[in-house]
This record gives sequence, structure tokens and C-alpha cells, in this order.
Amino acid sequence: MGDSFLSQPEFFEVELGESLMSRTETLASFRELGPPDLCHVIKSNGSKANSKDIGSYHYVSGVDASSSAALAAYINSLTYELDQNPAWFSSKNTYKLKSGAYCCFNAFSRVDVRVEVRIPGSVDAYVVDLRGERHETTPEIWQEVYLSALLRAILYADDANYRLAGYRKLDPISSPDAEHRFLQAAENLFFKGWQLGSDPEIQVATVVSNHLTAGILKYFGQSSRCEQAVNLFEKLWARESEVAALVAEAYLGMNEELKAVQVMHSAIQQTPQSYALLHVQADFLRKKGKTDWALKLAKQAVNCAPSEFVTWAKLTECYIELGDWESALFTLNSCPMFTYNERDLHRMPTPARSHLPIKQFIAESGLVNEDSARDTEADVALLRLPAPALRGTFAKAYSLLTQLVSKIGWDELLKCRSSVFVMEEEYRAQKANQDAGRSVTQEGLADEDASVKGIAPEDGNDSTETSRPGHEDDNDGPSRAVTSSTPPERQSPAIAVDSEASDDDDGLEPVRRGTGDSLGISAIANASSQSIPTIKISTESDHEREKLELDRYMNSQKDGEGEADGNTTQETVKIEPPPLEKPAQAQAGGHDKTDSISGASVATEPANGGAPNGAPAGNGNGTATDRDSPTTGDVSVASSKQETAPGFSFTNKRLCERWLDNLFMVLYEDLRVYTIWRAEIAHCKAQGKPYQKTGTEWEILGELAMRLHHKEEGKDAFQRCVDAKFSAKAYLRLLEIYTDQRDVQRSLWTALRLTAYHHRWYMEGSFPGAVASSLFKLIRTEGLAKVSYTLVSMSPPQPILRLMQNYFAYATAFRVPGYDF
Repeated sequence: MGDSFLSQPEFFEVELGESLMSRTETLASFRELGPPDLCHVIKSNGSKANSKDIGSYHYVSGVDASSSAALAAYINSLTYELDQNPAWFSSKNTYKLKSGAYCCFNAFSRVDVRVEVRIPGSVDAYVVDLRGERHETTPEIWQEVYLSALLRAILYADDANYRLAGYRKLDPISSPDAEHRFLQAAENLFFKGWQLGSDPEIQVATVVSNHLTAGILKYFGQSSRCEQAVNLFEKLWARESEVAALVAEAYLGMNEELKAVQVMHSAIQQTPQSYALLHVQADFLRKKGKTDWALKLAKQAVNCAPSEFVTWAKLTECYIELGDWESALFTLNSCPMFTYNERDLHRMPTPARSHLPIKQFIAESGLVNEDSARDTEADVALLRLPAPALRGTFAKAYSLLTQLVSKIGWDELLKCRSSVFVMEEEYRAQKANQDAGRSVTQEGLADEDASVKGIAPEDGNDSTETSRPGHEDDNDGPSRAVTSSTPPERQSPAIAVDSEASDDDDGLEPVRRGTGDSLGISAIANASSQSIPTIKISTESDHEREKLELDRYMNSQKDGEGEADGNTTQETVKIEPPPLEKPAQAQAGGHDKTDSISGASVATEPANGGAPNGAPAGNGNGTATDRDSPTTGDVSVASSKQETAPGFSFTNKRLCERWLDNLFMVLYEDLRVYTIWRAEIAHCKAQGKPYQKTGTEWEILGELAMRLHHKEEGKDAFQRCVDAKFSAKAYLRLLEIYTDQRDVQRSLWTALRLTAYHHRWYMEGSFPGAVASSLFKLIRTEGLAKVSYTLVSMSPPQPILRLMQNYFAYATAFRVPGYDF
């Protein structure tokens, strides 16, 4: 239509200006860096007397927000996107840009800076606060909004959780002069960086752990130009001693290990309590194979910051590398877990219509293929895997758990788990003994209490048995862990439980768990019965359904035995259930609130104590923490009267946290699906038959294999995925793999397709981004000349070749290592 831009995205409003009103209303909900910039324009048709103005908007990042003139120039540039010269006999009406407004969020002062442009006419700049009131702009405000816009463009350039339709991304820093201005602004506002917030794994943003430092390290680290970051951080080190951790990290990025060690040596004497500095030292020692030394530093970091997730996670990694599996589980169980806050995004009203044009040269290149309906189909069991929904600290904790299982295997992990945590069978046996003792004097009352508390179900199923390898429980699904502050209950089906927690347990006496060897559960033994919030894997009992389908399928295999291969249009494969022992229930303790994460109801009670053997213990270890309202857990060692119930004999065991038990169930699901997949492939190979999956299924299986650290299987699945359909996710994974293998030609072919895809969806920036960082890694090892000539020899479409050459132009202009050979 004549009212649309030729090649830029836009959403047309129902009511004129509704997008600006909606942004104003949601300003108070922006928590950290804020949403992408909003550009709103009004178009008019001057050829009609009673023409109605049309309002449209799009999202954008990377625009220079250092002044009102720079933002007004962007709005003026959109006039060239309207068709100004229609044909003589064209039915299109000529629309012109009447006015525009550019909105950019200042994450430091929590205000919105807006520039209104009237064409032709004036430019008006003002500030809108959280109450919607207008104020005058100041030079300080402009510097803050400039840096805020740059950090959003850098940190969210390739963030999978920050994908928006109609989001145009430009190069945030296009020249060395622009980079110098960025460094100057970062230096001026460095000590305000904590106001921006931090990564989800950081509980409290500090001067060295925040979005500003993360953006600086990402920008210079991905291009391997850490000398710029060193120059900046050394200036700031003189004013704040904690910045030494960033100086050392930047030196290590430059391979200047001697200077980094000197910095760490002098800095640790000034700030011995800096966990960031201790982590840099620990990572350096791990890289040098001195993990036992790194372990001591990781313990010290936990003592310095016991309420931070990252300190416990680093200690867990050290234990895994040292092969101390039980201590790794102890420490993982002590990790404080934080609520994951979603990215700041707009809540816009539904547009009247959307305009998402595709550029002609992208369509003609053939590098971006539209998905067919068949390619997007996938098995429900694959689509319902809960692991991809994990975010923040839960995703990191799951990654640590998969590292552990990749080292020792599932069976050994279960054995280690049962030796570390109090298992439900042990708890039930102990409770049964206590009930038997009480029944001598109060037999009738004990029976009534047991039925109310769910300790001895009437159906006789008073224990949860661990199923044998290769066998499914008939009805109950995998055994679950009993959650915090609840007595053990029968879970049926355990993996699909999604019950609400009772509010009546607030008065329970908390179970004290210290660093001693005994474990008191007397308070939990008297707790009221309640259901357990768990990770909801599906809305039905998939395991029961799958077992019935498997039995039916095995019977059909027997009935059809002896038939010719060509008699059926689609032959199913007889696969035995995977030989995975289901995790037995572990008794969990503590009482905290629960929280849900990204569609998977995950309980968020971190450990309330119980430092691992050899791990430091202090006030606050394993704190149940929310990022907005951190609380300190009670980790004092309980008296013998509180620690141990009469006759209780468990020693050297802890109560398993609910969230960790949920992650065991998530891991079981991943391993179950992975084992079935590999068994099906082995069967098909033995029968000499092809193994068929849709493109989406191959993509999910590839991600599954990478989560479980099976890289070769993941690579094979991604290659099969891109053979069946275009998948940007699969291509990104393959680009990382090919780059690490220094496969120049395959890396370039993958980069070509991704570049075309990014420009199809208006991501026009060269750097930072996943494609640029992979190409710069190749340039660093192979040299710019070789990579560039290899690309030309592949004869890609000329428009795409010109886009690819933007990466090489950036490498030359900013002197990325390898640009001169």
C-alpha cells in the first residue's frame, strides 16, 4: 500500500498515538535496561481534502542517542522509505511524513527521553518521568540515555529472550570515533553502573558486576580487543580497588597472563573480600590445571558472598572437576535461587495491521527458505520437554547437574544422591518405627493421624520403590522428591503433579540444618499434609500413555512379524524402554515461598543450610532469596535436642531442596528421550532402514544432545535439521561448531545464510553479534585475507557478499586481531 515504508517494518495503530500512551503507562514497570527504542510516525495524504492521518511505529536499537539532533536525523531518514514518485497512472495515494516521535529509555534516571519532529518545522526534546509528567532535558540526562541505548544494543544484539517482531537493529558503534565516545561515557558513568541491574545469576549488582561492565566486556571481548577495556579499567582502578578484578580479566583476555597475575597479587592484598577477584583467580588456576588450589579460592568466595548464586556455582564446578561428586551435590543443594525477571518489553495494544516487508535481494538469494507445514511438526513428547523453559539460576544449576551426569552417568548419580540426601524410603521407615512406638499407647489416634498426614496411605502403598533399570512404574511415573516443609506423600503420577502449596504451614517450626553431621526432622515429622508444587512436564500422564502405546505397538509388531518391508506405508520401530532407573524420592526440608518460571512451575526454595563437607559455612549460606527482597537463612548449628528426633539415626545426610529434586526429574526426562532416540537410531542402522524425523524434531534433538554434552550427536542432529528446513537456531549452533573446528568454508556458508536471515528480519548491524564474533575468531586464527578470499571463491549472491564484507570492513577499521595477515 502507498502508506507503508518500502523496506522497514511498522505496525499501524487503531487510534492515533496509542503506542505512545501505552509506553507512558508502562514506564514504571521497566526494571533494568528498559525496552528497545520506539519510533512513532504520523503520515498524511495531502491529495485528499478530508484525508485521515495514519499513525504507525516500529522498534529500533543502535541509533545514536547522544542529542536531539541525532534522533531527529533518524526520523528524517524515514522520509526516503516512502514512495515519493508513483507512476502517472498508479492507483497509490502519495503519503508524506507529517511528524514523528522517538522514545529512548534512560535506565540510570528511570525516565523516558522523547524527541518530537514536525516536518517541516521544529524539533522538541523533553523528558517523561514514571508519572507521565514532562521535564526539561539536561546534558547529564543525554549522556545517560546515550549510554543506556548503547548497552541495550550491545547486550541484546543476539539475546534469544529479547526477540521482537518489527525490531530494527543497527550498528551501535560504527567508527573508532564513536567507540571513543562510548568509552568516555562509560568512564563518566561507571560508578553509577550498579543502578542498571545485573545478570539473572547476580543477586546484588555491584560496581564490578552489572550491565555496564557486562556490556564493556562483551563488546571488547567478542572482538578480542581487550586492550581498550584494560585502558578504561586501569583508570578506574585508581579510584576503586574492586575494579582490579576487571583489569585482571581483561589482561587474561589479551593473553597477558604475567600482568594479570601481578594485578591479582597486588589487588588481593587490598580487597581480600572481593568474590569477583577470587573468581578470576580461581578460573585462571583451573585453566592451568590447579583445580585443588582453585577450590580454596572458591570456598573463600562463598564465605565472602554466601547469598550469591555464582559463588556456590563456582564451588560446585570445582568439586565436579576434582571428582568429588558428593560435595558437588552438597554445594549445588546449597545454591540460593533467584526469581527470573523477564526482559523489559512493551505491552502494546493490538495493531490494526502489520507491515513486515522482505527485501527483494533477500528473497532472490534463496538463502532463507519459508518453512512448510510438515517441517514445523514435532512429537508432543519433544515439544513438552521442560528443560528449555528453565531460566536464570535454574538454567545454570541444571547445566551443573548435566555436567555431573556426563561425568559419572545416571546410575552413579542416583547412588550419589541417595548417599547425600535423606531418601523417602528411609524417612518412611523411620516414621513407621515412631508410629509403631506411639501406637502402643494411642493406637486409634495414631491411625487417624496417619491417614490425615498421608504417612501411611490406606491403599497399602506406604513406600515409594525405586524401579528397576529398564522398567516403568505401572501408574505412578518417576518417583518425586518430597518437597520442603511437607511430610512425604505418594505422588501419582509424580511427574505431572502441579498442586498448590498450602498456606497453613507458615507456623511450622523450621528444621535447623547446620554443618554438623546430624539432621533433625522432628518438626517436619509433625508438619501438616500438603501437596507439592513441581515442574509441570505435561497436562496428562504422558508416561502412562506412552507405556500403553508401547504395549500396543509391541503387540502389533508381533502380529505383523514376517510381513514384507514394503507392505506398510510407515513402519514403527520396536524400542525397549530406556534402561534408566527412576530417581527415588528424597526427603526435603525448609520452608519458603515458591515461584514459577517461564511456563514450568519450579519451586524456588534454595537451601537453608547444610554446607557441604569441606565447604565454608557462614551466616547466609543457602539463603532463600528473591532479587527484590533478599532474606537471610538460619544456618546455625542446632542443639542435639533440635537436631535429632528420638531414635533417628541418619548421619552425614542433608535434606534435598525442592527445586533440585525438580531438576532431577527434568534431567530424567531429557535422558529418557535421549536414550530412546539413540536406541531408535541403532535399531534403524541394524535393520538398514532410514531414520526419519521432521526438521523441528531434529532441532529439538540437537538442543537436547548439546544440553547433555553429547556434541557429536548434537552436530549430526543440527546438520539433519538444516537439510530438512531453514533453522536459524540450528545454523547458529553449527556456526559455533564449525568455527571451533576451524572449518573456514562451512563456517562461511553458515554465516551467509544467517546474515541473509538477519537482514530479512531487519537486524542490519554487523557487530556485536554471534555471526561477527565467530568470523572474528576465524580471522584471528586464519587471517583476514584467507577468510575473505575463501568467501569470494564460493561465489555467493552479490548483495549477500556485500553484506558479508561489512564484517571484514569492521575488522579492518577496528583492527581486530588477524586483520593484517
